[in-house]
Amino acid sequence: MATPKTTYICQQCGSTSPRWLGKCPDCQSWNSFVETLTQKQPKGLGQRTTTSSKTPSLLSQITASKVERIPTPFDEFNRVTGGGIVPGSIILIGGEPGIGKSTILLQIAASLSLSVLYISAEESLEQIKLRADRMNVTGNNLSFLSSTNLEEILETIREYQPKLVIMDSIQTIYSMNMQGTPGSVGQVRECAQQLTNLGKEFHIPIMLVGHITKEGIIAGPKTLEHLVDVVLYFEGEQTSQFRVLRGIKNRFGAIDEIGLFQMSDQGLMEVKNPSQLFLPESQQAKAGSVIVATIEGTRPLLVEIQALTSKTSFGYPKRTTAGIDLNRLSLLTAVLGKKTGVFLENQDIYINVTGGLTIKEPAADLGIALAVYSSFSNKPLTQKLAVFGEIGLSGELRPVHHNLQRLQEIQRLGFETAIIPKPATPTKPFPNLKIYEVTNLQQALEIIR
Repeated sequence: MATPKTTYICQQCGSTSPRWLGKCPDCQSWNSFVETLTQKQPKGLGQRTTTSSKTPSLLSQITASKVERIPTPFDEFNRVTGGGIVPGSIILIGGEPGIGKSTILLQIAASLSLSVLYISAEESLEQIKLRADRMNVTGNNLSFLSSTNLEEILETIREYQPKLVIMDSIQTIYSMNMQGTPGSVGQVRECAQQLTNLGKEFHIPIMLVGHITKEGIIAGPKTLEHLVDVVLYFEGEQTSQFRVLRGIKNRFGAIDEIGLFQMSDQGLMEVKNPSQLFLPESQQAKAGSVIVATIEGTRPLLVEIQALTSKTSFGYPKRTTAGIDLNRLSLLTAVLGKKTGVFLENQDIYINVTGGLTIKEPAADLGIALAVYSSFSNKPLTQKLAVFGEIGLSGELRPVHHNLQRLQEIQRLGFETAIIPKPATPTKPFPNLKIYEVTNLQQALEIIR
């Protein structure tokens, strides 16, 4: 018989060690090793080999059938997933507690005409009923199961044969064939693998809800994200009514697509005009405020970047950002001082992207630099102005992709002036938009002075 063996497993990456370690040597996580009992296989087990009856196939011999996706009532959700839910796919949705994961899944499940099985391992059926009544959700094809036992869940899916399964959440179920408590590395990996195999076998799409750690990543081993086909993250401030659904991984569509939602008493509602969400309500020009045309996935968005500079009271100036990379701000501050003479060594600088959006693309560099200069000089920028462009270390402005889409969005929302990097090819004329094409940051500052 197999004898139990004590080992220590990292709860972040799944690395094993015969003794406890304060810091994982693989993922560098602190205090992540947990004592776990594993089954030591007896000698000779698994040494038998079998002869496979399958033969490799040439690419020219493989035929691919057209996949019919399952569309949801949310166009924003369909955009992020690439057009809808693919049968047999495994979708992992992560986010902070209370961000809206269970809410949107309940709304999707109730609106589909297909048979849906909603498995709740955290809430009782009475609690789900109260939430459904509050949201006015009624689904005739929606069934619920409250269970934390994996074997019971798998047997119910095989017997019921639904067209969609929602598992809320993957970290709270356990398998009787595995050692460890629910949420441990072994349990999460085993439960996810069993659900994935079942979904692929019966072509049932399964949507998994995942908890996140204090670092903002999905709890459990990183292999959990490798097992699934689609990984989605819910972003947004708890105090804000707006939510951003971002695609991190998608085997059936583009990544970095976002869907925008607004939380209400009736659940999550789609935002039909995303750019209006991030623009200021007042059209009056303010010092330190700049409108930037950014791209999220394939969608152009206009967002407001705010900057505030104040004389520091300490020997080392403070830099604080919300929505952009702090290192990017430090780089742009150095370029402003070295190439334009705007010295900020004695200034505290605060940057904020309104609406809770996080901007990662460098096309926002020009907007950040102009917002800092506007606040430092206490000079509001020209009203109805939008900008975009990447700034190099020598102060030059580099061309960015999707110029046409950005300019179309700027003109559609009624802006009259745009400052952009000089493109490699001539810009298409926009009759209602005055476009300044500049080659460096100094030229952009001269336009707004």
